[in-house]
This record gives sequence, structure tokens and C-alpha cells, in this order.
Amino acid sequence: MLIDTHCHLTYDFSSVGGMDAVINRAIDSGVDVMICPTADPEDIKRTIDLINHRTNIFATIGIHPEHAGVNPSDFINDEILENPRVLGVGEIGLDYHEMESDTRNAQIELFTRQLDMAVCHKLPVAIHTRDAETDTFDVLSKYDVRGVMHCFTSSYDLAKKMLDRGFFFSASGILTFKNAADIRDTFAKIPLDKLVVETDSPYCAPVPHRGRICEPAFVVETAKVLSEIKNVPFEKMSDILTENVKTLYPKIKL
Repeated sequence: MLIDTHCHLTYDFSSVGGMDAVINRAIDSGVDVMICPTADPEDIKRTIDLINHRTNIFATIGIHPEHAGVNPSDFINDEILENPRVLGVGEIGLDYHEMESDTRNAQIELFTRQLDMAVCHKLPVAIHTRDAETDTFDVLSKYDVRGVMHCFTSSYDLAKKMLDRGFFFSASGILTFKNAADIRDTFAKIPLDKLVVETDSPYCAPVPHRGRICEPAFVVETAKVLSEIKNVPFEKMSDILTENVKTLYPKIKL
């Protein structure tokens, strides 16, 4: 069994048969469990409806930094975070890659408000960071939280710092890209018990599916490359990854 720890299932998959078809293909590929994060606040209600009707789908609830300026309390309440199928707060974080520089303070405010929610509800966090390593670490260092660095492509320097804080690291399809040698080197150094995998569907489709809409079924390809990097048989790697998810997200019931 594999778990896709980060797949945006509220995306419009109509061009590839619809969400039901995508979920069924995942199950047929051995991806029995999927965790759906939110990024857009408008997706939160749809995600809650989804997890309440699908026994193999869980969620993390958060607002992506591209929505800096909104008040997360307008969209995320105690009832949502106390839902037994909501495993954590995410995806949250900082993104200076495409965002205007004058959004920095608003991004940090959105980030810290959601970290406050995670602390209050004793939930792990799923962190998005892009071109914002220093600020991401500085903010997180002020909080007693654990979680996962989602779709991790940052430096090993940041990885070491977050390992010291007990974080996990999620490998996406980017790990399989020809030009991702540095990322593969970083994952080679991360301990086995701190690894999970994701698709970040519909983005970052792995080799040999590049150029296609990414689906949870494709997480198998990333897990295969990770097993090669770590020199661990695929079946054993699958078991390790599943156990790691249980540690990362204690609320998950499989």
C-alpha cells in the first residue's frame, strides 16, 4: 500500500475522466489512501464534503501564501480542525518565487495565524516554502510544531535544520526529473524514517508521465525512484512510507 500525502483532489479532473476515475485509478495502482490539502479557501468546504463521504481520503486544511491578506479564521473554524478526518493544517507557508515582494508581511501574517491554529489544536503542519528558506525557518523556529516539508526541493541546509525540529520530508514527482540530481542527493541524506511521498496532483507529474495532468496513481513512480536512491526494495519502502505517514499524522486511521 502507498499513501499519496498531498494531492489536490478538488481540481477539475474532467479532462481525464473526472475525480471518481482518478481515485479509482489510484486504488488500482496500489495507492489506497490519499490526503487532500487545501490551498484556496474556497476549496475548504468541498474538501470537507469529500472526506466525509470517502473512507480512503483524508485532508489537511490550510490556506496557501498566494492568498495572503485573507483572514484564515473566516474560513477555518474549530469544527473543521476537530473533524477526525482532518489530519493537519496545510498547505501553509511562504512563497517568494512568484509573489510580489510587498506581500512578504501579509504572507508571514497568514502563516503565523495558521501556525497558531495548529498549536491550539495540536495538529501537524504541511509546509510550502519556495525561495523563502530563511523566513520559513525563522517563523517555524518560534513555534513548537511538527509536520512535513511538502514537495521538498529546498537546500540540504534547510533539511538539516528541519530534521533537528522533527520534521518529515515529502518527495514529489520532481524527484524523478532528469535535472533533479541535487534533490535526489538531498533525499539520499534524509533518514528513512523521515520520508513520505506525494504527487502534488495535478502538478509535477513524474517521469514517465511528464506533460500530463498528474494523478495520485503516479506516486508509485516517485516511490520507485526513492527506493532506488535509498537502496531499499520497493515493497519494503512502501511499508516504511506507510508507517511514516502514521507517525506524521497521528489522527489517521487505516
